[in-house]
Amino acid sequence: MDASADKPHILVVDDDTRLRELLKSFLSRNGFRVSTASHAAEARQRLQTLDFDLIVLDVMMPGETGLAFAAELRRTDDVPILMLTAMADPKDRIAGLETGVDDYLGKPFEPRELLLRLQSILRRGRPAAGPPAEPQRRITFGPMQFDAELGELTQKGKRVALTDAEVALLRAFTSRMGEVLSRETLCKSVGSDINERAIDVQVTRLRRKIEPDPSFPRYLRTVRGQGYRLVDA
Repeated sequence: MDASADKPHILVVDDDTRLRELLKSFLSRNGFRVSTASHAAEARQRLQTLDFDLIVLDVMMPGETGLAFAAELRRTDDVPILMLTAMADPKDRIAGLETGVDDYLGKPFEPRELLLRLQSILRRGRPAAGPPAEPQRRITFGPMQFDAELGELTQKGKRVALTDAEVALLRAFTSRMGEVLSRETLCKSVGSDINERAIDVQVTRLRRKIEPDPSFPRYLRTVRGQGYRLVDA
């Protein structure tokens, strides 16, 4: 059996040939299998024939942008996405979060930081080996059940795809069920230099996954002037 088959498989999508090859070389040396694509159409072809554990996606590419590609991909696939961008404006990061990407890294970046972020994303859902764990903590609200340890949300036994940010939010809310959490507190829970405006975006996206009618939230409620709270209505 090919030992490389056990390595996480990364797809790097960037129109910069030099950066694409540098990332392929660096990530390959650090325990990953790496495939590359120079634009969205080529990435789409790769996804039709191969399974990937994570996508590293550039925002600014000729033709279809990384944001547009990520938004389309999210309709059918929950593969984790780390987005690379030279754009530093917070609204650009928010646009990325709205498409459902898992993390955001600005150019230029340190390769070591990229590696740490990739490892962090991949650790989700992969509990470390060791002695048998205590019974998993599961929190139920309405038809939803959240496993805080695994970061897994199910509805009537069917798994609901979550981004890292959504897992972090649910862990924060379920650890203090019924309590009001301020946007500042939620920012600290999610991390990655997220701001309060981005928290509002993340809450809106999360409501689409857990609420019967996101326009009239039943479980994840807004407390005007204070923040949000999760209740078992």
